[in-house]
Amino acid sequence: MTLIKNAPIFNTLPRFFDDFFTRDVNGREGAGNNSVTNSTIPSVNIVESTDAFAVEMAAPGMDKEDFLLELDNEILKISSQKETKNELREGHRYSRREFSYQSFERTFRLPRTVVDASKIHAKYENGLLRVLIPKREEAKALAPRQIKIS
Repeated sequence: MTLIKNAPIFNTLPRFFDDFFTRDVNGREGAGNNSVTNSTIPSVNIVESTDAFAVEMAAPGMDKEDFLLELDNEILKISSQKETKNELREGHRYSRREFSYQSFERTFRLPRTVVDASKIHAKYENGLLRVLIPKREEAKALAPRQIKIS
């Protein structure tokens, strides 16, 4: 007699719905946070003040030399390539050696009539890349003022 484990359909339904909600339309996990190469695309916050836009990108574990920022007309491109090798030291044996290669690219369209492209600057500190994009003087919003009623 052969024993066959009974696998009711109800045990597979939760797994089906988990996959449905955690994958994007192309079948990749992470629903928009992973690239085609399965590397993580850093999350971005964009903050607008009266004087500027600030793009904040979370990219821990990187160095400022790993980033490339380019402005081509009104397109701001932030990209990175980082390769990490675990080097073999003399006299050491290993059963597994792993290499890591990470890359990403994010692009943003800047409104040409609003931003002052010549004054854009960036700083990377404590895992956060911050790109400050100043507004042109004529595009800055005037401070609200009260109007006296007569």
